[in-house]
Formats: sequence, C-alpha cells, structure tokens
Amino acid sequence: MSRRPEPAQTHDPARHHLAPTRTLAVDPLIEDPRTRIVVCCGSGGVGKTTTAAALGLRAAERGRKVVVLTIDPARRLAQSMGIDSLDNTPRRVKGVDDSAGGELHAMMLDMKRTFDEIVEAHADPERAAAILGNPFYQSLSAGFAGTQEYMAMEKLGQLRSRDEWDLIVVDTPPSRSALDFLDAPKRLGSFLDGKLIRVLLAPAKAGGRAGMKFLNVGMSMMTGVLGKVLGGQLLKDVQTFVAAMDSMFGGFRTRADATYKLLQAPGTAFLVVAAPERDALREAAYFVERLAAEDMPLAGLVLNRVHGSGADRLSAERALAAAENLEDPRIVDQEDGKAGLRNSPDTYGSSEPPASSATAGTPAQEAGTPAQDVPGPGSPATADGTEAADDPERSVDRLTAGLLRLHAERMQLLAREQRTRDRFTALHPEVAVTEVAALPGDVHDLTGLRDIGDRLAAGRPELPETS
Repeated sequence: MSRRPEPAQTHDPARHHLAPTRTLAVDPLIEDPRTRIVVCCGSGGVGKTTTAAALGLRAAERGRKVVVLTIDPARRLAQSMGIDSLDNTPRRVKGVDDSAGGELHAMMLDMKRTFDEIVEAHADPERAAAILGNPFYQSLSAGFAGTQEYMAMEKLGQLRSRDEWDLIVVDTPPSRSALDFLDAPKRLGSFLDGKLIRVLLAPAKAGGRAGMKFLNVGMSMMTGVLGKVLGGQLLKDVQTFVAAMDSMFGGFRTRADATYKLLQAPGTAFLVVAAPERDALREAAYFVERLAAEDMPLAGLVLNRVHGSGADRLSAERALAAAENLEDPRIVDQEDGKAGLRNSPDTYGSSEPPASSATAGTPAQEAGTPAQDVPGPGSPATADGTEAADDPERSVDRLTAGLLRLHAERMQLLAREQRTRDRFTALHPEVAVTEVAALPGDVHDLTGLRDIGDRLAAGRPELPETS
C-alpha cells in the first residue's frame, strides 16, 4: 500500500477566521448527462451505503437510468430498497417514481462469483474447471487481502463496458482505510508479478523433464522451505493454480489499468463521505490528497450525521450555570425572606426552626401540624425521610435542570464537530461540502432514502460557520 502523504500544517488562528465553506451542489452533479460514475468513498461506518443509495434514488427520480453497486455485507441497501436479497445481477427497485423516465437498479458485489466469472470468460472450459476446483484458488477468491476491492473495480469495469446505464453509483468496500479501494489493483498486480509467483511458475514454463530438473536442482532448497511452511499439498495446489492462471495474469493487469484510467476520466466523480469525527475526517483528508495526486476528479465532501440545535444561542456554559442554580438555589441571590431563612446561623447546625418560620403561618401549621414536622422551604424530604415529590416547584426545577444539562452536552458536541470540520476546511478550502443532519434512527425504506437525498441536495450547513 502506498504511503499516505502527511497533511500540510496550518497555524491554529486560521481556523478561527475561515471563509464560508464552499457548498457541494448535488443535483447538478447527478443530473448532468456527462456524469456517468459516482464513487462514494470514505472510511468504514460513515454512511457510504446510505449516501450511495440516496443519490441513486434521487438521480433515478430525475430521469436517469441508474444502477447502485454496493459492497456492504450488512445488506442494509437491499432492506431500504424493499428487495429481499441482492446478488451479482442488477435488480430493478420497485416503488421509484418513474414519471421522469428514470429507473433504479441495485446489486451487491459477490466477490467470489465475480472472480469465477472472470475465469470462465478468459479461460477455455478445461482450464477454467481446473482453476475453479483448485483449493488455493477457492481460498484466494474468497478471502485474499484486497480481493474484494479488486473485484469491485472489475465489476465497475464490466458495468461501464455494457453502456446500459446512464449513471453507476458505487458504494466502496467497508475497508479499514478508504485508500484500499484505490490501492487494491496495484496490490494484486504486485502479487501476480511477485518473485514468489515467478518462482512457482518457472517449473511449469520450463516444461517436462527440464522443468523437473530445474525444480529438483535449482529450486530444491526454496521449495523445501516453502513445503515446510505451507505444507506439501498446499504448495502443490499453489503451483497448479499458478500454472493454470499464467495466461490470465496479463488480463488482470490490463483490466485493472483500464478501470484505473476510467476512474480518472472526466465522467467520473468522487464523493468523500465522512462523519464529523477526528479519525474519519483525517482519513477523508488523506483521500482528498491521494485523489489529487492521482489526477482523479473530486466532486466534494459529504459530512454525514452532523448534529445541530435550534437553540444554539444558549451556550453550554450558561446552560450548566443555570442548571446548577436550579439544583442548589442557595448559590444565587434569593428574596429577603428565603435568603434570611437559608443563610441564618440559627438554621444550620440546629434542629429547631427559627422563630420567623414559626410565626409565618404556613398552611400546615394553621391546620394544627406541629412546627417540627413541617419541611423547611429548601428541604427535599418530609419528617419521615421521604422525598417531597408533591412539591411542583421543585419538580419543575429538577426537570428544567436536567434539560439544561442535556442541552449543554449537545452544545459541547456541536463545538467539537465544528472544530473538527474547521480543521478540515482549513487544510482543504477548495473542497465543496454538504452537511447531512444526524437522524434519530436508521434508514430502512425509500421514504428515508428520499429524505437523505433532500438533505444532501439542500446544501444547508448544520454547523454554524466560524467567523
């Protein structure tokens, strides 16, 4: 994997004097007939699948024939689109408004099936059967590091070559790193060109007795070590696989190069999806820099799951101070009667109420209740130790204090998200951004996807701009 470039350093004061963030215009992007591929990329767990599905639905309902390719094993896309299951074949989504003439199809990458299709398409039947039945191939096609990303590129190339779709929306694999999607073709190519492959392939190329002599004499030491490490049978399976795949290796590299050039073409647009969190935006910054280095077209950043508040004029500090005042009224100025009662030296440290309270004539005393059995004005409990839950004023105070503390937590979260976003925009002021508010629940149907699409296209900032 190529080394990530370090983000350029900026001075902290710049973050507090940012120009307004450029707004990403989503509708012109997906409605433009020149846009043929939209790639949603980013680190895992930031909402790429939902974003890709929402964009596909929005484009289809605006008249384009769209296919959404997802590589998410959680199968949320199928559920949200009302499809029982997705597989390697595009399936039309029902319930889409097709009044503008558009269609929406969806499919889920079957990594092994895609690999099998490549073998079947580029090898004669006898050799294809030998490859598909090889134990090493079965392991490689199901779980080799980078295979999923590579097969996603293969499937994208297949879909584009058919020229059947106006727009292909790609949900990249849920990798640990967003860069894995771009690195996979080169990584697999390096594996196919590697020294180990050439060593294992040499006996088959030498052929017959010469090959056996070469293997026995020239490679006996190396194969002996590999046999001990891998096991004799596995080594034999690998050699058989490599010999059978030899004629196809060039094809893998050629198609990978072609798809890579397709991603650099003007008809492709990358959308980096991130949550307003430090790690996700750091990964987004690396990806933005990598796209620029590879001359790949970046449309902008989707800042997903952003929290907002309609009461952001009340700061966290003021909300916390107000909550503390309500929870302990003695720390603020009171009316003369209450302040005198609570601050009287005779009240604290004594079980007897002051004279003023005895002559105040509370309703309980007027009814004949002894003075020592009546709770004081600030007392939370009755004489038998139970809480005075029937005091409506104190109940309202406690509820209000709790709400103020919740508001303070929300404002602190907003401040963290704003600082994180501002650091990104300070590093990359050229990147257009659209912000999507965090929803209270998961998206599970077309209505929810339409809502996400509306938010994507609105271009309304959820976080306030730093002035």
